[in-house]
Amino acid sequence: MPHNAPEPLIHPMSSGQLPAAWRPHAARSLPRYTSYPTAIAFQPVAGDEEVRTWLATLRRDQTVSAYVHIPFCRRLCWYCGCHTSVVHDYERVGAFFGTLMREVDLWADAVGPHAGAAHLHFGGGSPNALSPDHFRTLVRHMSERFALRPGAEVAVELDPGLLSDAFIDAAGEAGVTRASLGVQTFDPAVQARVNRVQPLDQVAAATTRLRAAGVRAVNFDLMYGLPGQTPENVAATAEAAIQLRPDRVAVFGYAHVPWMKKHQVMIEAAELADSDGRWAQAEAADSVLRDGGYLRIGLDHYALPGDPLARAAASGTLRRNFQGYTDDPAPVLIPVGPSSIGRLAAGFIQNAAATDVWGRAVEAGQLPVGRSLPVSGEDELRACVIERLMCDLTVDVGSECRMRGFETTALDAALAAASRLEADGLCRVEGRSVTIPAEAFRLMRVVAACFDAGLSAVESRHARAV
Repeated sequence: MPHNAPEPLIHPMSSGQLPAAWRPHAARSLPRYTSYPTAIAFQPVAGDEEVRTWLATLRRDQTVSAYVHIPFCRRLCWYCGCHTSVVHDYERVGAFFGTLMREVDLWADAVGPHAGAAHLHFGGGSPNALSPDHFRTLVRHMSERFALRPGAEVAVELDPGLLSDAFIDAAGEAGVTRASLGVQTFDPAVQARVNRVQPLDQVAAATTRLRAAGVRAVNFDLMYGLPGQTPENVAATAEAAIQLRPDRVAVFGYAHVPWMKKHQVMIEAAELADSDGRWAQAEAADSVLRDGGYLRIGLDHYALPGDPLARAAASGTLRRNFQGYTDDPAPVLIPVGPSSIGRLAAGFIQNAAATDVWGRAVEAGQLPVGRSLPVSGEDELRACVIERLMCDLTVDVGSECRMRGFETTALDAALAAASRLEADGLCRVEGRSVTIPAEAFRLMRVVAACFDAGLSAVESRHARAV
């Protein structure tokens, strides 16, 4: 649908204080809605017969994308919520690399004819846990096997504290077009408290070297809600970041889930800010970034006006997937590596999370899928409504229902739930259209949750809304 919302993405924010009426909403545990249904709903599968059947429906004129998960780091950050493990020698990583290359071939053979790859994304963990030679070989192999399209994006997430010149050169030689640096914070005291020490000078040098090597776009990931963070030092980090002029900045809230990520016990809950404090920290970063010329994109991304993400937001083609906000147009996402999640026309798939289980499946010649979830027409409808709210802050629910063959009344119960949020100023419901005011953008997940049919049973397993 055309992007006709009244300035939902870049409207100026308010005083920086969390309104009292919003505190209960900010404290809710909610999905990040990088998919719908969310990954919690995926179910175990045995073998790869189902996914091969799903892959057979791919058309020759459709593009694909691939996400590669490298489940290793050379240091463990206490805040980390990723599927990863620390390695102190390269033997284990080298063995993993050989299996990963075999998995790439399994997927490439199973996918069959298609229109080529529009996007390759390497995440983790830390992809720079691979050696420069292995990373270069992996990117080139995937580019060949998935027929990388001209102008396609090849993106990689990097740990700047352990990023060598040799790896940067390998990334440039392999054709990487975008690198995301996990900065999180430049405050030395906060870095020490979360075991993520990387001085500003080191990040600046990495940024300069990446651009010189031909990686034309550099992103920074920042965080708020870490122990020892305040609005002042979050703002100072954002100020330092924009001096290096990253093309995009993401500002994520720390999710304290030690019952899921045991190493987070190293962070004392008592050291963490409450909802008011987290809100103020997020607002501090938002103010600095917008004053610095960055456009707010959706919930937690910022981009320079000429960046493809900003153009996608302006044109109504912004999308949201497991890597967050994206302009990736491909309808199919191939998962590579342990725990990696993919999307096919028939539903979601996720590779086995345990590296040994994943590896045994690959060595047996099987696609290493461990979980899946077929999606229904109603799932697709709800997913579209949620995605448009998360991307555009507005959606015509009735129109989306009609376009997918449903009665315009199909989601009226969800609309009624959204209407109950109007009194607190979280959204406006006019007929069957829902709009989130710019000042309430940080609570868009609360509004999106109204359209989540399976949330009530699993809400406690998600992170706080703010």
